[in-house]
Amino acid sequence: MTRAGLTEKILDIKREKGWSWKYICAEIGGMSDTLIVGALLGQMKLVKPLAAKAASLFGLSAAEEAMLNEVPYRGMPMPPTDPLIYRFYEMVMVNGPAWKALIEEEFGDGIMSAIDFDFDFERMAHAKGDRVKITMSGKFLPYKYYGAEQGIPEYGFKEE
Repeated sequence: MTRAGLTEKILDIKREKGWSWKYICAEIGGMSDTLIVGALLGQMKLVKPLAAKAASLFGLSAAEEAMLNEVPYRGMPMPPTDPLIYRFYEMVMVNGPAWKALIEEEFGDGIMSAIDFDFDFERMAHAKGDRVKITMSGKFLPYKYYGAEQGIPEYGFKEE
């Protein structure tokens, strides 16, 4: 069994049982829905207790359960071809330089973590069609200036 094969098996069971992602995430619990779904789609790992819950829910073998706990090879070819995923890519391509400038002006020389990161979304009713509201929060990680000396700050926090 490959990780891709396990993902297909999980999706087949989800389809056959008529389960929603909300139902699956409620049954497994323990972390954000994004991380649970990401793990079941092969992009994240589940810690052992949650891998055991997922294996029980989906009727997986011990080897398949262990695979859910392994660190996966993450990512996809770029640019993505799925229209919804591509729109996120497009948002970054178009707005990324402005976001970068604004974040660096506020925080200094660094990045927003995609590892120490929270994501949430909600549906918002709108007269012209429902909207998707996305909230992302990532830890600010300043660049370290290796070999800094003579009073030069070691990290790229915002200079006053």
